[in-house]
Amino acid sequence: MKKVSGPLFRVGLMSAFAMAMLVAGCNKQRPAPPTPPAPAPPPARPTVTLQANPTSLDKGGSSTLSWSSTNATQLTISPEVGAVAPEGSTKVTPSDSTTYTITASGPGGSADASVRVTVAAPPPPPQPVATPTWQELFDKEVRDAYFDTDKADLRSDAREALTKTAEFLRNYPQAKVTIEGHCDERGSTEYNLTLGDRRAAAVKQFLVSQGIGADRLNTVSFGKEKPFCTESNESCWQQNRRGHFVPAR
Repeated sequence: MKKVSGPLFRVGLMSAFAMAMLVAGCNKQRPAPPTPPAPAPPPARPTVTLQANPTSLDKGGSSTLSWSSTNATQLTISPEVGAVAPEGSTKVTPSDSTTYTITASGPGGSADASVRVTVAAPPPPPQPVATPTWQELFDKEVRDAYFDTDKADLRSDAREALTKTAEFLRNYPQAKVTIEGHCDERGSTEYNLTLGDRRAAAVKQFLVSQGIGADRLNTVSFGKEKPFCTESNESCWQQNRRGHFVPAR
């Protein structure tokens, strides 16, 4: 067996040691790469609410708008109100029914809410009450007196009618009237003129008894010359047998 010299032995030992270190370095595990940070969450979407109190009012009245929001950086209310704080209230006085809308915007988007304020329509103005003319009052309140055939005395219904006429004339003390005596078509012209005169006189006498001055009451007889109805039957004749009133000119 050959003996290895000292220097040669040391060279071989160092080569072996270097080879062992190289093998050990190759077998060592490499560290894992660092984990990237998680992405930031998206901005929250805004929310907003809008209320009105009251929601119904009369024209000229006011309503209070109240609102609140989250995640909003800018808020506006339309119509007319404009930019507002994230939370608050304000009074509005709409002239007509109006829908108010609030819009909230921020990094996460926008949102809106609406409320309607109803304004009641004003009632129509009262219609002017037409004042009746004196002639209209006369035609409504003054009552004629009706007579039986060939008679000039006053029946109970004629007295009742003339009482109403007297009340009207007392309410208008400056008024003067003409009392016309009328008859139906039967009988002669002369007879009916006389009968008509008696009927007008009976009406005047009754009114004077009710306190109406005689100087306010003129009389005239038309007999059968101015009939109110021209049919030849009792219903029509009764309409013609009357003491009729017209305002004196």
